[in-house]
Amino acid sequence: MRRLKEWFSIRLAKNPGQIVLLSILFFNILFIFLSAFIISRMSLTGTEHLGFLESAYYTVNMILDAGGIAYVVEDIGPQNAIIAITCIIIVIIGMISFTGAVIGYMSNYISSFIEDSNAGNHRLQISDHFVILNWNSRALEIVNDMLYSGSCKRVVVLVSSGKEEVERQIDERLHETVKRENIKVEESCMDRSFLSRKLYCRRHRFKNELTIIVREGDVFSSKQLFDISLQRAAAVVILGEEINDTVCKYNISEKIDKYGNGNALTIKTLMQVSDITSASFSEDNQRIIVEITDDWTWDLVQKIIRSKQVDGKCNIVPIRVNQILGELMSQFSLMPELNIVYNELLSNKGATFFTAPSSGEDEVDFIRKTLAENDNVIPLTIRNDNGRDYRYFMALDERDINEKSRKSLSGIPISINRNFWLEKKKILILGHNSKCIDIMNGFASFISEWGYKDSDEMLLSIVVIDDEKNLEKMNHYKQYPFVIKTVAAELFEKDLICDSINEFLRMNEEDVSVLILSDDLVPEDEIDAGMLTNLVYVQDIINDKVEADPDFDVGSIDVIAEINDPKHHDVVSSYSVKNVVISNRYISKMITQIGEKDAIYNFYQDILVYDTDCGDAFESKEVYIKKAKDFFGELPRECTADQLIRGVFNATYDPDQPPEKQNITMVLGVVDQDGRIVLFGGDQTAFNVKIGPKDKIIVFSNH
Repeated sequence: MRRLKEWFSIRLAKNPGQIVLLSILFFNILFIFLSAFIISRMSLTGTEHLGFLESAYYTVNMILDAGGIAYVVEDIGPQNAIIAITCIIIVIIGMISFTGAVIGYMSNYISSFIEDSNAGNHRLQISDHFVILNWNSRALEIVNDMLYSGSCKRVVVLVSSGKEEVERQIDERLHETVKRENIKVEESCMDRSFLSRKLYCRRHRFKNELTIIVREGDVFSSKQLFDISLQRAAAVVILGEEINDTVCKYNISEKIDKYGNGNALTIKTLMQVSDITSASFSEDNQRIIVEITDDWTWDLVQKIIRSKQVDGKCNIVPIRVNQILGELMSQFSLMPELNIVYNELLSNKGATFFTAPSSGEDEVDFIRKTLAENDNVIPLTIRNDNGRDYRYFMALDERDINEKSRKSLSGIPISINRNFWLEKKKILILGHNSKCIDIMNGFASFISEWGYKDSDEMLLSIVVIDDEKNLEKMNHYKQYPFVIKTVAAELFEKDLICDSINEFLRMNEEDVSVLILSDDLVPEDEIDAGMLTNLVYVQDIINDKVEADPDFDVGSIDVIAEINDPKHHDVVSSYSVKNVVISNRYISKMITQIGEKDAIYNFYQDILVYDTDCGDAFESKEVYIKKAKDFFGELPRECTADQLIRGVFNATYDPDQPPEKQNITMVLGVVDQDGRIVLFGGDQTAFNVKIGPKDKIIVFSNH
């Protein structure tokens, strides 16, 4: 008896619902059998012919339908009053104990089931999906870029809190994107008839085909990771802690110590995830993408990779967020048009970089064969990644690499200036952010690759205007010889800042870049405030120059404005800034592509980092924006894009040079004198190209 009480007490504590259900079933079975026994034993008119099983059947019938009493008592009169009263009592008790209890239990079970589903307590039976662990400012753009994905259409997000807010953000962002894309579709067919326009819009209507499930729970719980079928996911993204969240938790000194010492939460999450994905029961070729912002986290992630990464099972890809963004910001300062170019090439929308396994050919053979047979693809290079060779190319669709052109493809005669050198770069930097060191390292690698044009003047010269505290933190950039001057000025010191900007512009009358940085280490309500203030200063100076000289070339000053909050994009654009850099959006786009395409991340790292000084040999290729009048010995005649691409290849390929000294150049597109950019994605024979002396070309080359 004591053991029975202990068993009952344990079951009641662990699963009270099960005890309630068993009690309901036990009582009702006992009640039905007892009622059937009483009815079958009553020697009254109308019941003497009923056996036990018939009595049990009619008992249940009466409970479910009170009219079933007529089957038990054929003639309800004085002589059958007792059996009638007995049946009525059975019906009342049965309705309470059977119908009422069962319905109540089932209603409660259904309610609990719905609540558990909303809370994410049920296991998802899903595979080949995209998993996002944690949520930060880059997560929304990752999901948004998947709208343009041709493969992954199911996304599972696991957050520690704020499920409803995350769902609201996703719904609003995707709705705006779909609306914007459909407006573009409508605008593209405005010259058609009403019926033709409607049919075109219906056929090309942009749709949201994503299935997104947001769950709230513990990202460190192996059970909850299994509940979202992590072991069957195509890719898993581990997002880092939001810097602004850290700012709210600690004061400035504590913030630097806490954030600078690494992200232990990222390490803990990766250890849990890698333990699952490296197991034998997990799917093959899973990609684990990890955001990293500091050296401490990077070092530990490398150790985890060495211990847990299994070739062909799980591939861990660490992304150094600050380093990549720093490299991008430095390249945009040197060649501002790259902002728009990369905005397309590093996403799933429009012309895009793709990769595919190589069939064993070398780079030159791959390029020559593709140019001879395919007019929808621009071949780029062949790289080795983890022991395997991959082809890299630019196209509108990954499947274009397998297409064959029906036309005969050849280039036009092209004259190349083999002594081409990039012109001197003059850059003014306003403000600071957490990526300043990485931005400067990007400039340093540029200097290392290109060196000096003249012995007495540097290729790159930079002036930095920032507050004294941050200049001291960076030691006034003394370790970077290309930083020729620093000006200490608080944000509210308008006259000092404007005088310094004017002095810089007077000393450099053309082709200067003004990079306005947004501090990402401020509380959320102050995000982009400093950048917007500096933007007002710069724009006011440009307006003064236009008023003083109506012929002033506004295009000679390239303003690159970094923002952290995409909501400020329209505000910044209203100040006639062509190059608005939403820095976090680039990381989001890259993460999306890495989650879908093997070996693409190393390629991105390669093109974003300039080579070190390696003498006459070339290490890798990058994307450059070059002035046509300087790049060409003589401007090419009007032609189609396919002719220009093949003509430049023929002019830059030298069969007598070894591979390490080749400077094969592939043309990706053009920039006209008004700043309009055209990338040659799709049918190259459909692009008519006429290059003028003020135009620029977009090329992929070693130097």
